[in-house]
Amino acid sequence: MFAHSIENAPESHWEPLSHHLSQVSQRAGAFGQAFGASLPAQIMGALHDIGKCAEAYQRYIRTPSTSKAQARGPDHSTAGAQEATRLFGKAIGRLMAYGIAGHHGGLMDGSALTARETKLVEDYSGWEAYVPPLPDETALLASLTKTRRNAIEPAFSPFFLGRMLFSCLVDADFLETERFYAAAAGLPPPERGGRVDPRHRDAVRAYMARHRRNDTPVNQLRSRILDHAVTKAALAPGLFTLTVPTGGGKTLTSLSFAMEHAIAHGLERIVYVIPFTSIIEQTSEVFRTALGPELAGDVLEHHSSFDWDAEPPVAEGDAEEEGASGLAKLRRDAQNWDVPIVVTTAVQFFESLFAARTSRARKLHNLAKSVIVIDEAQSIPVHLLRPCMAAIDELAKNYCATVVLCTATQPALRVQDGALPQPARAPSDKGADRIEGLDIPPDRELAPDPAGLYTELRRVAVEWFQAPVPDNAIAARFAEQSRMLCIVNSRAHARELFDAIRHQPGARHLTTLMCARHRRDVLASVRADLEEKGRPVRLVATSLIEAGVDVSFPEVWRAAAGLSNIAQAAGRCNRSGELTGLGRTVVFEPEAVAGRRSVPRDLTPFYDAAREVLKNPALDPLSLDGVIEYYRWLYWRKGYAALDRATGTGSDYPILPAIHETVSRRGINCPFRTISDAFQMIDEAMDPVLVPYDPVAEEALEALANADFPPAGTLRRLQQYVVPVPKRVRAAMLANGDARVVRAEYGDRFVRLRDLSLYDRDVGLQLLAPEWRTSEQNIM
Repeated sequence: MFAHSIENAPESHWEPLSHHLSQVSQRAGAFGQAFGASLPAQIMGALHDIGKCAEAYQRYIRTPSTSKAQARGPDHSTAGAQEATRLFGKAIGRLMAYGIAGHHGGLMDGSALTARETKLVEDYSGWEAYVPPLPDETALLASLTKTRRNAIEPAFSPFFLGRMLFSCLVDADFLETERFYAAAAGLPPPERGGRVDPRHRDAVRAYMARHRRNDTPVNQLRSRILDHAVTKAALAPGLFTLTVPTGGGKTLTSLSFAMEHAIAHGLERIVYVIPFTSIIEQTSEVFRTALGPELAGDVLEHHSSFDWDAEPPVAEGDAEEEGASGLAKLRRDAQNWDVPIVVTTAVQFFESLFAARTSRARKLHNLAKSVIVIDEAQSIPVHLLRPCMAAIDELAKNYCATVVLCTATQPALRVQDGALPQPARAPSDKGADRIEGLDIPPDRELAPDPAGLYTELRRVAVEWFQAPVPDNAIAARFAEQSRMLCIVNSRAHARELFDAIRHQPGARHLTTLMCARHRRDVLASVRADLEEKGRPVRLVATSLIEAGVDVSFPEVWRAAAGLSNIAQAAGRCNRSGELTGLGRTVVFEPEAVAGRRSVPRDLTPFYDAAREVLKNPALDPLSLDGVIEYYRWLYWRKGYAALDRATGTGSDYPILPAIHETVSRRGINCPFRTISDAFQMIDEAMDPVLVPYDPVAEEALEALANADFPPAGTLRRLQQYVVPVPKRVRAAMLANGDARVVRAEYGDRFVRLRDLSLYDRDVGLQLLAPEWRTSEQNIM
């Protein structure tokens, strides 16, 4: 019996089924060892391909590849799922069965697994001779590490264990298949792996020592914050907070803590989660610079501009074709995060935690024994807050991970904050006296005296205009103030306001309708002019400038939004305390015009909560008390149910109640696929358009167009030239010839702008059709 065949090679070169099952079992077990689940992962590896014992499957892998293209291979995953449930019961056995049945097509709902458990499949008798020895159910259960209770939803633990076991199996299967076909081609296995080690820590230490400055009160404070955080690295892994006002140096402070903590406790990697794609490259470059040229390659960026996860899952019976095609579909660069440092987006991170697809879930087991820094934690969407909290709590409690909630406006997620609305519980409910929230004791705050830091780092005064402000009034203020920044809530509004001031000296525009290379050029010119005394700098931007962009204006206007956005906007004002007094930050409601609301519907509840703080004269909206009050208003006003309201399936779908019902009360009947479809962090998916902005982009696009597979480094270069647009807008651009696919063999994965007149050097991509402009009112 064989697991994998090789076209035009004798069977003596094929991989025996017993070898593949043994290797996958060992590798999956090693992955599971990181969180005390080695034995079930081993069993899944041993059983996952026993359906290949069927004569029908053995005939199939002997079929020439030209015929395979027309015939789908026999089902070979159901057999292992059926045996897992039969041998190990309806609890842990069924949990393993989900991963085995889905190891090609992805996790399924309980009803689909039930159908698989009763499905008639090809005769696979005799399978026992090909698998390593299996324990009995008693030994398996005895091997499992006792889990700690999840603070948000106790039933989340078995649900998440099923996902992590699935990840172990899928990654082990892919890696072993990759290894076999590489060896068959006479090649070593592709280079993989890497852990944080003392070299990384020492490089960051040396960088921080070289760049530590104590020349100003702000820099002295940054040094104090850094030193305090690093002293906490010896504390046991788990949940931490880092609450530092904007400008306090939290990016490098959190990296330094993560390095020291990882080495102190034998943690294997650092995963840095950022809310916006627009600053991934900037943050990654900061980390590479800190590590130095020898270790810079240990930083992986993973985000949606070129997301190889978008490839369809491997169908049943297609594994041989995949391997024989030169490993093209194994997508090594970002498949499993087996690297020392990952910089990724919140969308990529959290959607992977709930995803059903093999490509998305493959990386999950590598979150065990990691330091996970969630930057701007307040950006977690409120409608998915409770499921995200449950995942954070689970990783910290049961997967040997450390999670740092890093933010300037720490959301009230801790038990002691008491800001989360509590569920109504029956008196008989065992959890009736439980206050929902993350248990993060005060000594696990990495910043020294957060309340005091807010006072010491106060550099601006916030004003609030309650009456709607028209664009011409803002333009008039720009005319009066030669150095000013105005941040608005949509790309369309930014364009309209820029058009009103573009004739003024130093006027500039910054949105994601510009590619990253273009934005970098604009920011470089803005910074250069800000450094030259007397030069005018008038900038209109969307919220992308709030995410870690290091600029400083004496006056900043911020369109109505939540307090976290207001605080970030204030962080671009008098950033280093360079003014003799306080900077001026103005919060205003834009005047409603045709096609544009005063406050976007999605931002209304956040602004409503911010107004409660802004109208209280006793509260500084940027103080720690002001932030806490804001989140109390936000969470309580939205209500308990609104904190778990996934919408990806087209209607509201509460994720944790679904897990509670199907895991706690109906056995292991998890709706994995439905939850995956429902869990979407952004409502409107965006597709990339590549812009030939400069000769580097032209050269990379030419290389992409002339290669059967993207040349090394090409995709990385092209990440700088992406403009994201709504799916339907890109489809229309393709239909009317404004854009075209780079190469037919790639399908619509890579689309380039064809009509260069649509890309303006002042405003970026011009979406001229009225329906396109209307859609822009909703894009930040």
